[in-house]
Amino acid sequence: MEAASSSTHRRYSYEDYEETARWLLDHTDQRPDVAIICGSGLGSLADVLSNKTVFAYKDIPRFPLSTVPGHAGQLVFGKLQGRECVCMQGRFHFYESSNINMVTYPMRVFFLLGVKTVIVTNAAGGLNDSYNTGDIMIIKDHINMPGFAGVNSLCGQNDQRFGVRFPCMSDAYDKDLRALVKQTAKELGFNSGLHEGVYCMVAGPHYETIAECKALQMLGADVVGMSTVPEVVVARHCGIRVLGLSLVTNMVVKDYDSEHKVNHEEVLRTTELRTQDLQKLVSSLTSRI
Repeated sequence: MEAASSSTHRRYSYEDYEETARWLLDHTDQRPDVAIICGSGLGSLADVLSNKTVFAYKDIPRFPLSTVPGHAGQLVFGKLQGRECVCMQGRFHFYESSNINMVTYPMRVFFLLGVKTVIVTNAAGGLNDSYNTGDIMIIKDHINMPGFAGVNSLCGQNDQRFGVRFPCMSDAYDKDLRALVKQTAKELGFNSGLHEGVYCMVAGPHYETIAECKALQMLGADVVGMSTVPEVVVARHCGIRVLGLSLVTNMVVKDYDSEHKVNHEEVLRTTELRTQDLQKLVSSLTSRI
């Protein structure tokens, strides 16, 4: 199958998305209305699905390829608590190709598949001093740093078949779904280490400097990461409801005398410790959406 081009300026047509969606519909009888996007090291969330049908990204027409450790590169269809879902084991990042349209390609495909709700998860660095490594944050809002520089997944000609030219983002993260997370977490006994806050996206791939971390904290960000926001923007453009969950895998360095250096291995180790809790939370949530 032809993999998607990683060209910086590559744009996709409605027919491109339609081709990918049609291929998937032809190769599985499942019709998901919930999509789950797995962040770094969180691909095992797909393990809780039953009646699975698995497609490698490389086999799906025009689908991008993930290149980051901790991202398996598979699209998994199945049932979660009786609900038909599709799970991305591996997402795409802007720093992998500098093509923002590649990063968000799956969202429009999901829209054409009939998905109504997207659950996005990510590994993030903690900026808020009251957070600890291993905490889970419900995303209530985001700061789109690449967007400030003009890198936005909605730039270019708008296709009304997906959504309006100027979509609202003040309600990007569904209030009812956020309340449902709090209620479900309480029932599961996950009250401690659960927060609600603001996610800030930076382009990456390097981790943030001390001055950058201090500036982001002053802007009101509680955690920082290199993903999620472009997907959320396109999902909302398509009218898909969004729930975002960040796993705090490390606390950012804000002290010039600190000897600690953030690294990807630390991120993956922390996700291993909290994956089961996230699995339980997402599984219980999905049956109630």
